Amino acid sequence: MFLRFVVLIAAALSFAAAADVRVVEEIAAKVNGEIVTRGELDALRAEMENEARQQGIPAAQIAQKVNETMRNALRDKIDVLLLVQKGKDDNISVDADVTKDLARMQVREKISDPDKFAQWIREQYGVSIEEFKQREKDQAMAQRVISEEVGARIFVPEEDRKKYYEDHPDQFVRKEQVFLSQILLSTDSKTEEQAAAAEAKAKDLVKRARGGEKFGDLAGANSDDAATARNSGNAGSFTREVLRKEVADIVFTQKKGYVTDPIKIDSPPGFLILRVDDRYEAGQASYDEVKDQIQSILAEPKMGPKVREFLTKLRQNAFLQIREGYTDSGAAPGKDTTWREAAQIKPQTTTKAEVAALQKKKFLGLIPYGRVGPTKPAPGVYQPAAADQPSPPAAPPAAPVQK
Repeated sequence: MFLRFVVLIAAALSFAAAADVRVVEEIAAKVNGEIVTRGELDALRAEMENEARQQGIPAAQIAQKVNETMRNALRDKIDVLLLVQKGKDDNISVDADVTKDLARMQVREKISDPDKFAQWIREQYGVSIEEFKQREKDQAMAQRVISEEVGARIFVPEEDRKKYYEDHPDQFVRKEQVFLSQILLSTDSKTEEQAAAAEAKAKDLVKRARGGEKFGDLAGANSDDAATARNSGNAGSFTREVLRKEVADIVFTQKKGYVTDPIKIDSPPGFLILRVDDRYEAGQASYDEVKDQIQSILAEPKMGPKVREFLTKLRQNAFLQIREGYTDSGAAPGKDTTWREAAQIKPQTTTKAEVAALQKKKFLGLIPYGRVGPTKPAPGVYQPAAADQPSPPAAPPAAPVQK
């Protein structure tokens, strides 16, 4: 029976090829030079249903919960596209921040091997590491734009921030923490002579770093850990318990700027050089260290309406068309988003290749495809409430200093 089923499937595929049947993707909305497709919305629904099942939500409630969220799904997709386009217009880059976040995630999950981490991402989120990283970049860009265009313009008096700090001291107690950059010289699959040469090179790099050469430049030119090398060696922040004892005993006793001797490690095999970029003692953070975080906390109640006002303004200035049957719940009042150009898209569904080609055209001869292209967001930057927040988003850096 199974063999017969396979034969039937093969015959069906052959017929499809002979008849030139095409896989189609319907465009739900055009946002300047980019699009939102029905497939993206369907994938979001499937992801939400899977997440709800993993959370143990009763099956009878899953459909209701998902349908409630999906009412704003197209709005959220358009929000993210508009914010990312605005960020590119303003030449904002979040690549370094995303790299650090992925490094911290890798350390937290204690997965030092990049391939295993990529597999873990797929198992947890159902997407490739490249898709996950792009998601994170889009979300980080959206938050950066919100922070700079909305959050930074909400004024909170200094006396109010200081009073909040004095009234909520428990919120600003932190663990001992160190910020590190690294250079990794791998000895994986190398002969004894090659390993000895790597050790000699590591010692020379330490000498050069201590002699005044920029550690980030040395990391970029010499480190075998490609992900952190692209980020000037930045490996992120660590608490004592996630580091190997022999590493923690060194970096938690040194001052900012200290460069270690080469440390021989087994996983991945090689020689590791660390630089202490900064270090926090355990205990109460000072007001100056957390005042930006307090600003975000106190500005949050005013952020929701302001964010929606900003997104409405972006819509008013955008080339936006919504296909019949889809609803943008964040539509700008009076904005005509009627679907046009139907005669130019035959049939109304189109192949994925044609969708990609469509992204490259110029709409009305005025708005080109995409956008062409800052300050680092303050710690604790506002995260909009679910009703106002856009929906979510190189191999990640190895974390050879973890346990």
